[in-house]
Amino acid sequence: MGDGSKKQSPLWDARKADTEKRILTAATRLFIAEGYVATTLAAVAAEAFVGVRTVYLRFGSKAELLKRVIEVAICADTEYADSDSDSDSDCDWAALALAAPSLEERVHAYACGVRSLVERVGPLVTVAAEAESSEPGFVEAAQSARRAIHASVATIWERFKTDGLLSAAVDLDWVIATASVLGQPETYVLMTRTLEYDAEAYQVWLERMWLQMATVPGPAVARSAHGAA
Repeated sequence: MGDGSKKQSPLWDARKADTEKRILTAATRLFIAEGYVATTLAAVAAEAFVGVRTVYLRFGSKAELLKRVIEVAICADTEYADSDSDSDSDCDWAALALAAPSLEERVHAYACGVRSLVERVGPLVTVAAEAESSEPGFVEAAQSARRAIHASVATIWERFKTDGLLSAAVDLDWVIATASVLGQPETYVLMTRTLEYDAEAYQVWLERMWLQMATVPGPAVARSAHGAA
């Protein structure tokens, strides 16, 4: 066979995946515990029991490593999920939010999904902010993550509208913009610090807010604030 057969073998793929998992697990713990600046690739390598060269070859830089850590947290990549995580609920919430028969069921599923997201990503918010201030190239990555969350929110609310679950008077653009901000990990962190909410209280608050937004028109200034004619 060709020279690349070894690298394409299931055993090699499994070892590669295990190495990456150990690096990401170590990086996540160190970034959260020590912060972005204080965490070094050498420290990540030592905790993951790999060589520093291995970390460089797989990720290239500390900024790229943090990007991957955040991507895994956002996507709830089951390949790297802890064995005791509630993976079933992570898989089910999106389908329910898009197809459950009632608005209340959809909003509840939606809030469960957002809670799961912010619990995973929330601890990395401060780390990402530190990286944004010290790594110019990380700014776009952080904005991309925010845009991805916004796009997901828009999909959910547009489906609510299509399926006739929103009040006819609701300003959909305003709702999507507001719901996107409320569902960002930064908002969760702010509320836990300012109001001492835990994840459950945050989820209950989201459900109440979103149910109201789905049935009550937005403020009259919303349309002009978006620059609409």
